[in-house]
Amino acid sequence: MSSTLLKNINKKYAPQNYLFSPEWIVLGVNNVCNLHCKMCDVGTKSLDTNFAQNLVGTHPINMPLPLIEKIIDEMALHYPKSKLGYAFTEPLVYPHLKASLEYAKKKNVQTSITTNALTLKQKAKILAENNVTDLYISLDGPQDIHNEIRGHKKSFQKAVEGIEELLRLQPKASISIFCVITEWNIGYLKEFLDFFKEYPLGQIGFMHSNFTKQHIADTHNEIWAQSYPATASNVDEVNIDNFDLDVLWQEISEIKAANYKFPVSFSPEIASKEKLHEFYHKPEKIIGKMCNDVFTNIMIKSDGSVIPAHGRCYNLTLGNIYDENLKQIWNGRVLKKFRATLHENGGLLTACSRCCSAF
Repeated sequence: MSSTLLKNINKKYAPQNYLFSPEWIVLGVNNVCNLHCKMCDVGTKSLDTNFAQNLVGTHPINMPLPLIEKIIDEMALHYPKSKLGYAFTEPLVYPHLKASLEYAKKKNVQTSITTNALTLKQKAKILAENNVTDLYISLDGPQDIHNEIRGHKKSFQKAVEGIEELLRLQPKASISIFCVITEWNIGYLKEFLDFFKEYPLGQIGFMHSNFTKQHIADTHNEIWAQSYPATASNVDEVNIDNFDLDVLWQEISEIKAANYKFPVSFSPEIASKEKLHEFYHKPEKIIGKMCNDVFTNIMIKSDGSVIPAHGRCYNLTLGNIYDENLKQIWNGRVLKKFRATLHENGGLLTACSRCCSAF
């Protein structure tokens, strides 16, 4: 019997007693970002949302080096096959990036980095020398579109320079690019893909916007306000009514009919224009069957506190690495209860309806 089948049986019949290791330990290594993305609560300074609090709501600003070394030690001891993901808020400006990657390499812990790539050219040598397994780069469209969304007139150019520098140093580097679909880049997605058509990428993935509207949060909180409170998220400068879904559907169809040297994906995969409309204009309707990441990930913030999954999840403290070890938290009471609650409610709660973990 395969491990995947065993995991699925465990999730279905005994989610509160999950027997398998995490696949990812996600790190919020710092609470700062060097860009100002229009679709992000951090970029728009909407700091009262769950998403913003998960990314920039703790102190110190930078995760202390002894803490990240403790995490790496515990991964090497308890979860040597799990990956350490430097994900939030912008890992390449983390002052202990080099030292911590060197330590992870020494302990044989696999690492990945998610970044806007603004400073990738300067940090490429560090990544190449320390066996970073995967680099995930967030870009938002062709040069002018990306730069407008990110609030930086050279951000696209600098990202491309960084990609080229890393490939020069490490020709077989695993680099993937992810693009969030927004009202500002619809109509430019194919152009964006074509720009990178000759680059040796692992993949380019398009992500439909993850968002929580206020009425969804309100409905959720009628039941879950005490246990798993929700907030509106990633809607401050985003107007869903401005998404031209006819153009988007046409563009998705054109992209799927084209051939590229690397895989191209959409998350979630949406089968028709009607379903596309449903995704954006009927957020009360659940898309997806269950939260996958609550069984694969936990995220550790700069102060050592731990939340389920990653930055888009509820601001639910599972424990703190200063007080408990990774294994105790992964198998702890709070996370067990959360997994069981999700299962009892069909796999997702109301405010999970447009979270990437559901797809």
